[in-house]
Amino acid sequence: MSDASPQPVGPPPTALPLSGIRVLELGNFIAAPTATRMLADFGAEVIKVERPRTGDELRNWRLFAGETSMLYRTLNRNKLSVELDLRSEAGLRAAKELIATCDVLVENFRPGTLDRWGLDAATLAALNPELVVARISAFGQTGPLSERPGFAAVAEAYGGLRELVGEADRPPSRVGVSIGDSIAGLYAAFGIVMQLHQRERARSAGSTGPSPTQQHVDVALHEAIFSMMESLVPDVSAYGVTRVRTGGRMEGIAPSNAYPCADGDVVISGNADNLFPRFMRAIGRDDLADDPGLVNNKGRWDRRDELDDAIGAWTSARTRDEALAVLDAAGVPAGPIMTAADIMVDEQFLARDMVQTLPVQVDGADDVRPVAFPGVVPVLGERSVPVHHVGPDLGEHNAYVLGELLGWSPEAVAEATGR
Repeated sequence: MSDASPQPVGPPPTALPLSGIRVLELGNFIAAPTATRMLADFGAEVIKVERPRTGDELRNWRLFAGETSMLYRTLNRNKLSVELDLRSEAGLRAAKELIATCDVLVENFRPGTLDRWGLDAATLAALNPELVVARISAFGQTGPLSERPGFAAVAEAYGGLRELVGEADRPPSRVGVSIGDSIAGLYAAFGIVMQLHQRERARSAGSTGPSPTQQHVDVALHEAIFSMMESLVPDVSAYGVTRVRTGGRMEGIAPSNAYPCADGDVVISGNADNLFPRFMRAIGRDDLADDPGLVNNKGRWDRRDELDDAIGAWTSARTRDEALAVLDAAGVPAGPIMTAADIMVDEQFLARDMVQTLPVQVDGADDVRPVAFPGVVPVLGERSVPVHHVGPDLGEHNAYVLGELLGWSPEAVAEATGR
């Protein structure tokens, strides 16, 4: 264990909605870890299985110092890390014993991988008849593309998102984060909680919940993206209208865009019919407020360039704070485009504990520093649930998970983990 500040083991110290639920994560990268992070945030004991010696590849993504990236520390907070080689006899035996003790299994391998390793649905059902199984993959567990690999970037393109991101006269862009993975993780977490609820309802009725051979949560990355595309397909189906890239605007809605100020940029959404006149009067354009051709979004969209020019001229002559003060007084939805540095000191984020500082090993065993991390969403009450601990070092909980939970000897633990 190399971390100078070892992470706690066992469940979080306070009772949370998912306390008492144990989850086994057989996944890496972003989608599955996002799902299990949400479960861990609200009290589930999440055991993350990683490859011996190398671990989740996310440990090296955007790694600027040390051995473990802040991306890994963020997405795998509140979890336990155990090393297992699932291709080995000892590693597979450990996984099976853990599955027998868990409520949930989450995996994001290519469909069929677990079957080849001896963890097919029938085996899972024999080990744990009411196990909730969530599978995340590029194209789902069925269909002609089910066996095709794919990351979020491919899913974002296939699901329709990339076609709408960027400027119309340039190639499609991306949003700067792995949004496809994150959305898929959210759906997986929702599906898991839904099936846990179904299991409890069945038990209350004197029955049993569905087994892994009867039902699993099947999340496809491209479908998760497609579900976010609003009326993209209905607009084509009903009207023959194909949406196109519009940069910072939203098709058919105006004015709503980013606008330059003297010291930064702001986003203003003044597109509601009853809001638009108030917005225009606030910026000194009574002529636009009273224009009968601008009473609805259709008219305003047709004249979007004129409106954006007028608004941009007004914002450019003011600082962000000056512009936002006027807009706030007028009840016009607006806000600054925040940087990470802005967020870390923002009173709204801080008031709800949405920025939490935890000790983290950054560069070397003796280099433990306070590092700011995002809080837990959604808020229960008035403030974020406290983050229990950041993503652990590789294999940090080998002894606890295999030795204490399963009762294995140190020799057996060493065999399964390669330590």
